[in-house]
Amino acid sequence: MTVLRDSYVVFRRQMRMNLRNPAWVLIGIFQPVLYLFLFGPLLKPLTSQFGASNAYTFFVPGLLVQLGVFGAFFAGFSLIGEWRDGVIEAERVTPASRFALLLGRLLRDLVQLVVQAVILVVLGFVLGMRAPVGGVVVGVLLTVVLGAACAAASNALALSTKSEDVMAPVINMVTMPVLLLSGILLPMTLGPSWLQRASDFMPIRWVVDAVRGSFAGALATSTMTWGIVWTVVIFALAMWWGVSTFRRENS
Repeated sequence: MTVLRDSYVVFRRQMRMNLRNPAWVLIGIFQPVLYLFLFGPLLKPLTSQFGASNAYTFFVPGLLVQLGVFGAFFAGFSLIGEWRDGVIEAERVTPASRFALLLGRLLRDLVQLVVQAVILVVLGFVLGMRAPVGGVVVGVLLTVVLGAACAAASNALALSTKSEDVMAPVINMVTMPVLLLSGILLPMTLGPSWLQRASDFMPIRWVVDAVRGSFAGALATSTMTWGIVWTVVIFALAMWWGVSTFRRENS
């Protein structure tokens, strides 16, 4: 109960800071919405080439994962500001659990992600996406867990670098291969065989395929199983790194 109470205290403070500027929701979803309106129509003539019956049923799940990964990766920048302002040092002298210090911040990031995901899914339905409600819920849950993992890794990286100038190029170096090899925008089946083989080693690709499968209603498949497995593995590793970094910083 102490961990939950401490997490809530941190979460409440973080949410209060964000709610002072409601634009945080719109800023985070701006890029996926642009892709949805400007890139989505370009996929309609290509849907038959990659076995999809609806361009938006294929495209929205990829944008959802993009929102979870790319948006969450930038969560750590605010932590650097808190460290510079002495907030982390002040938290260090409290008896709060180091896990709670991370969890409270992750809950803030997840609330933001859920709000943005709902906006994206609603816009997808408005544009003509067809997907079962149960499959959409499963896809959003996978995205939220993956987003939590990326936010935890971002916080760990922030406390490790303590510099926006260092953190920004590192994030760009990580996210570029993810964008190109995970099939977020276009299916990897459209590429040459060597590129498809390379994408097999990109864990996010399996999550993207699982979220697309859930939106198509294909829940009992090996693709879904691998997507869940990789999501759990990434989440466990990221949480371990995040908690370890907070403990070192506050030791």
